[in-house]
Amino acid sequence: METWRAANIILFGRILSRSRVIYLPWSLGNWRAEMTHLLPAQEGKLSLKIWTPAEDLPKTAYAMYSLKAAMKWDEDVFGLEYDLDLFNIVAVDFKIGAMENKSLNIFNSLVVLASPETATDADYALIFGVIGHEYFHNWTGNRVTCRDWFQLSLKEGLTVFRDQRVGDVSRLRHYQFPQDAGAMAHPVRPHSYIKVYDKGAEVVRMYKTLLGSQGFRKGMDLYFKRHDGKAVTCEDFYAAMQDANDADFANFLLWYSQAGTPLVKVNTSYNPEGHTFSLKISQEIPPTPGQSVKEPMFIPIAVGLLDSTGKDIPLSSIYHNGALQPVSSNDESVTTTILRVTKVKEEEFVFTDIFERPVPSLLRGYSAPVRLEADLTDDDLFFLLANDSDEFNRWEAGQILARKLMLSLVNDFQHNKPLVLNSRFVDGFKRILCDSSLDKEFVAKVITLPGEGEIMDMMEVADPDAVHTVRSFINKQLASELRSEFLSIVENNRSSEEYVFDHSNMARRALKNVALAYLASLEDQEFTNLALQEYKTATNMTEQLAALASVAQNPGKTRDDVLADFYDKRQNDYLVVNKWFYLQALFDIPGNVENVRKLLNHPAFDLRNPNKVYAVIGGFCRSPVNFHAKDGSGYEFLANIVLQLDKINPQIASEMVSNHFSTWRRFDDIRQKLAKAQLEKIMSTNGLSENVFETASKSLAA
Repeated sequence: METWRAANIILFGRILSRSRVIYLPWSLGNWRAEMTHLLPAQEGKLSLKIWTPAEDLPKTAYAMYSLKAAMKWDEDVFGLEYDLDLFNIVAVDFKIGAMENKSLNIFNSLVVLASPETATDADYALIFGVIGHEYFHNWTGNRVTCRDWFQLSLKEGLTVFRDQRVGDVSRLRHYQFPQDAGAMAHPVRPHSYIKVYDKGAEVVRMYKTLLGSQGFRKGMDLYFKRHDGKAVTCEDFYAAMQDANDADFANFLLWYSQAGTPLVKVNTSYNPEGHTFSLKISQEIPPTPGQSVKEPMFIPIAVGLLDSTGKDIPLSSIYHNGALQPVSSNDESVTTTILRVTKVKEEEFVFTDIFERPVPSLLRGYSAPVRLEADLTDDDLFFLLANDSDEFNRWEAGQILARKLMLSLVNDFQHNKPLVLNSRFVDGFKRILCDSSLDKEFVAKVITLPGEGEIMDMMEVADPDAVHTVRSFINKQLASELRSEFLSIVENNRSSEEYVFDHSNMARRALKNVALAYLASLEDQEFTNLALQEYKTATNMTEQLAALASVAQNPGKTRDDVLADFYDKRQNDYLVVNKWFYLQALFDIPGNVENVRKLLNHPAFDLRNPNKVYAVIGGFCRSPVNFHAKDGSGYEFLANIVLQLDKINPQIASEMVSNHFSTWRRFDDIRQKLAKAQLEKIMSTNGLSENVFETASKSLAA
């Protein structure tokens, strides 16, 4: 039996900064621990332990920091202290992220182990989030638990809300929105055993949007007071929020029972004589399997108005439903207000005392998980991108412009028209790149184009080949026309200092890595050499892996050599090898399915290991142009893997079907026929697990 050790911290009280450190080694059979004692600030003792194989113990430092930060945050924000004197984390190869058993938490080693040489910035951020998520389950999941599985959004949604905005929304658009439009569409409180983490978190976030931070805290306090030690339902949480604030939530409970993503449409008009600005808002929810008729949802829309200088306009009152409602109170200036949309038919909200035509900033902070269509012009969007005080909406304005451009070029491509990049779009990118006042992480996100899956989800008939061609074209055109700006970013954001995971360094690395990827897309030897140099001189995994990805996006000997070099140097670290697997599986190189088949026979691959399955199979399926290859090779590959996996890990096999086969009807007739044939092959297999049978049968029946 291999030796396992624990990184152990004893906390007396809650104040950590005044402690001094003493090391007390102890052992028990094959289990050994290194303890760190923190001297008491007040009476009471809490021991935190992270168990892992001995050689991985040095990689647990950030996980321990994350655990302490989560405990402090829960105390500061919600007044919730840990109720035992021991908290254990055990790091293993686990089929999911983690499991919050009381005081004995089982974690996937991927979300525990990190060092600058083996983990990227994204890994560090994931560790911080998942450690916090599982710790928060002590209250939202363990102390207060669910009556049954179908209340899962109360446990997981509330906990995800507490651990989590641009990234959250990107995940929703990439995974949840397509699912809402496909065979696996389900409400936040589902009727079958389906995960509801992210959308459930957005429902919880809407409570906070409606009630404000103080009102939400009052509701949480009442929820814990009423239900500590009990098994609860979604209605119990709803009642606590409503009762603590004497609030009227109208038909809010529909978010728990009605499937699908609402489409909100907004039309604007300005009355210069009356100094009023009107928003006419309507909503529609498309039919989903089992729910052909939909009721109007309660949708909070956060709105601000910008004047001609880009400043927020103070809001005084709104005319709605025959009444003039004040916005501000206690003589405080208010620049963002929440509109409560509750009807399918058009509702009008009229802002008063608006003395020039404003540019509206709609759905600030992504105040509701909806699709938004507004009559904003490109001028309006460029103006919001440059000026909006809401950071999410600044990013979103750029994304809308990019989505409109990409969809227009896809249409040109499908009609055999030449692809021409709008010069105004290039100029907008250049202004963002050259504005030194902007946060570097924000710039990195703004200049990253929407993913291919997101664009396909907006099409009546998804066309993976056209979308891939257009996105590649835009990337290369931007790189060509802005090569000096991108090169300057790479050169000015190098650092030889010791790796630090903080915002400024993470933002610097993110911007540099995005710029390097743009340049490498040109397939110019100058920039291939630049990426190789960055790979060789990198002092941390974040920059080395990004440089490797930049080189490896183009087929050829250089790509093969650098991939071989990376594996040769990193083959003894299984988590790093998984990154190597993922990188190769994800690439959009034509016919990559053959390379992925070879990876399945690599000595480091093991179909029984969940992390390796997600790296290789999950990575391949995230390349739309290869998974949805028109010859059906991607569908056949996944179906065969699902049948093999089903005998080893039916949960992961079922997840693969749900994530990648459930939207097959969104594609052209040829792809539909090919995907359907593979689903039928799965369904006809003897001994199929209940898990795979459920997801495959639902996908076929849609």
